[in-house]
Amino acid sequence: MGNFLDGKVIAVTGAGRGIGRAVALACAAEGAKVVVNDYGVSIEGAEPTSEVAEAVVKEIEAKTATGSGGAAVAVADDVSTMAGGQRIVDTALARFGRLDGVVCVAGILRERMLFNMTEEEWDPVVATHLKGTFTVFRAAAAVMRGQRSGTLIGFTSGNHQGSVAQANYASAKGGIISLVRSAALGLHKYGVTANCVAPVARTRMSANVPMELKEIGEPEDVAALVVYLLSERARAERITGQVYTVAGPKIAVWAQPRELRAGYADGAWTPEKIADFLPGTVGTDPMPMLAQLEAMARAAAGNQRPNA
Repeated sequence: MGNFLDGKVIAVTGAGRGIGRAVALACAAEGAKVVVNDYGVSIEGAEPTSEVAEAVVKEIEAKTATGSGGAAVAVADDVSTMAGGQRIVDTALARFGRLDGVVCVAGILRERMLFNMTEEEWDPVVATHLKGTFTVFRAAAAVMRGQRSGTLIGFTSGNHQGSVAQANYASAKGGIISLVRSAALGLHKYGVTANCVAPVARTRMSANVPMELKEIGEPEDVAALVVYLLSERARAERITGQVYTVAGPKIAVWAQPRELRAGYADGAWTPEKIADFLPGTVGTDPMPMLAQLEAMARAAAGNQRPNA
């Protein structure tokens, strides 16, 4: 057992399977006490069951017997509700007496083209990903502010740049980045950090990606990064408000939002003045995803499997 998180209490949502499970196991292996949350739904958002969270707790307890695990407790609550997010934090406090980090991995998919997407396909995805991160962050932030220490970790995706058939998912993931940056700004003076992870790993969700991913790793790769971000070594480096991609051997940091170019009018703007001025002076910032989409279309037209 390692000691990167020795003595810390960490809550992980969506911890019953895939990346969330890998994170929970890695945290326990590095000395943390872990709250394992999973509502137990399928990726389509149905069939809730508490068994998956309990199974991970048993895994951790089994490893504890061999000296490579830690203490854990299961919480099978729905993070898309305020009560569910609060219960995760309350369980950590009741069982372990404190809370040092939360990792919000829980998510579902409802894939549909924008012009066909229904409210029933939009709302649960945004509620699970974005609101589900907020409910846990909100409850945890109140505790961490009092402790004057703690770490919040949200999970986003490269799809925050946009998605052909997952506008709901992409919107939620973009929102999580803004939520994390807001948390980093608002909680900085209380000693609380907040960061975001955009994983590329083999999971139930990535199995449905309709292309060959050139850069992809395993859930354990993602878990290693999360453990570091939760650790005192990351806090000592003042890492906060960042978005990191981890894809197998690659770790990348995303740029902070900033103005790219600006121009100024002499007098009031008119549509005609903008038409003459904007294209040549301010211009555009090309969309990498759009170029990738066009390359995929060309590959498909040639009966080739598209790469990404």
